[in-house]
Amino acid sequence: MALVLPVVLPVVLLLTGAAPAPASPPSPGPLLVETDRGPVRGRAHDGVRTFEGIPYAAPPTGALRWRPPWPAPRWTGVRDAGAAGARCVQLPAIGPGGPSGAEDCLFLNVTAPAGGGPRGLPVMVWFHGGGFVNGAGDLYRPERLVVRGGVVVVTVNYRLGVFGLFGHPELGGAPALALADQQAALRWVRANAARFGADPHDVTVFGESAGALSVCAHLASPASAGLFHKAIVQSGSCSTTIPARSLLPELGTYEPFVPEARTVADGALAARRLGCDGPAGGVLDCLRRLDARTLAVPELMERFSLVPYGNDLLPLEPRRALESGRFHRVPVLQGTTRDEMRVFVAQTLAAYPVADAAAYRARLERSFGAETARAVEAAYPVSDQPTPAVAWAAVLSDASFTCPTLRDGGALARHVPTYVYRFGDRGAPNFTGLPEPADLPYGASHGFELPYLFTMAPLAGPQRELADRMTRYWTSFARAGRPDPGPGGVRWPRYRGPDSVLALAPGAEGIRAVDARAEHHCALWDALWPGAGAGPGVTRVR
Repeated sequence: MALVLPVVLPVVLLLTGAAPAPASPPSPGPLLVETDRGPVRGRAHDGVRTFEGIPYAAPPTGALRWRPPWPAPRWTGVRDAGAAGARCVQLPAIGPGGPSGAEDCLFLNVTAPAGGGPRGLPVMVWFHGGGFVNGAGDLYRPERLVVRGGVVVVTVNYRLGVFGLFGHPELGGAPALALADQQAALRWVRANAARFGADPHDVTVFGESAGALSVCAHLASPASAGLFHKAIVQSGSCSTTIPARSLLPELGTYEPFVPEARTVADGALAARRLGCDGPAGGVLDCLRRLDARTLAVPELMERFSLVPYGNDLLPLEPRRALESGRFHRVPVLQGTTRDEMRVFVAQTLAAYPVADAAAYRARLERSFGAETARAVEAAYPVSDQPTPAVAWAAVLSDASFTCPTLRDGGALARHVPTYVYRFGDRGAPNFTGLPEPADLPYGASHGFELPYLFTMAPLAGPQRELADRMTRYWTSFARAGRPDPGPGGVRWPRYRGPDSVLALAPGAEGIRAVDARAEHHCALWDALWPGAGAGPGVTRVR
């Protein structure tokens, strides 16, 4: 079973509303916009104009299931863009339950400043997280970015799971349709951005978790050339990986990018199990006749949640593309949260506890082998942390996210301006709706930086100040290719070595440059992980 690595979305998503509008709000800009497929009418509220549920491709249903996105049909009359379109077929983010959403889901949402204002604003295109099995663009409210940052934000739905990352011999491989959908959305932006007051030649792609992995893939995809001009990668670098048996004893190594041949073989096996094993040329017809609910089961959605490479869209494994310099030459801002893995470890503690030092040592040995485990334990003694579970999550956070991101940062920085951050507010709001175990508080866990960019949860005073700083960094990077601190802010250095990672946390000393490689023992992980010789008992990430 593939490990799904989403931002664990909330049972009840706490939405607090955008910042209050000024006492004398600007007159709204045009709410009727003529797109290349027809006119849409949006809404004005909270200092922004929103245009939701705009189709950027034809419904991928019937004969178009598992085909590259086709242009959306033109419409006559004015299309109401006052509500989000259907979310793509997906499983519940947490807990049991059947699938929701629809196959007719290729919609995007545009948020622009309310006033007519200046033209030619930067565009930021958001790809949501959710492990490629759940999520949607409309879950993210970008009013803060738009109002404070002076940008236009586009959020995108894309096909998920078996609908977006399926492969089969009759498809000629595994075409990574989730990425193809995103590229279609970027082509829509190129054709329509100016109609919303934005500059189609100033596009920043950004995303978190699976969305960040998507951005990484676009950096390496020849088919994405010219579709974007800057990139932001949040908690999902090209080298992200999770060691075997680190969350549950039966789970293997998690790698988000896999060879196309593996996906194709999995697809052929899945077709046979679904009763579609007829003569050549008829298997896809059989599969396309199946109801979406028949396909949207956990086994298939999770099995096809990994991005295939070795095809026209993604010829190289993305981390190899970075290492060899074969990626698009655009500025990159990327980073992680300080405690990435806590929220994932917490979900498995009841079944696989880390109760004491002996259990901690056993986990190290199962994931890394006895010899390597001793080296890891020396760098991460359990006595340095409040509980063994916190110690184990620290190991996994550094091995899986922090150090791979810094390793990728070094590869990127050889060719393009690169900026790296570490979000570290351990008092960040838990917007997930998941209870925190007593022995493993979430701290600055995976996805916990999102409420500082989007309207998702209430923030305290110092946290609001941090959110304002982060908004300025992100949007100024989108505007100029470098994050501007603004008056009284801390300069963000380019990533070039020690003391060049910007720590982001509330308080007077919360934003500062740090030597994250040293703090997170990256020399150890670089010696053990991809590109280095594996010692006895080390799980190779291949």
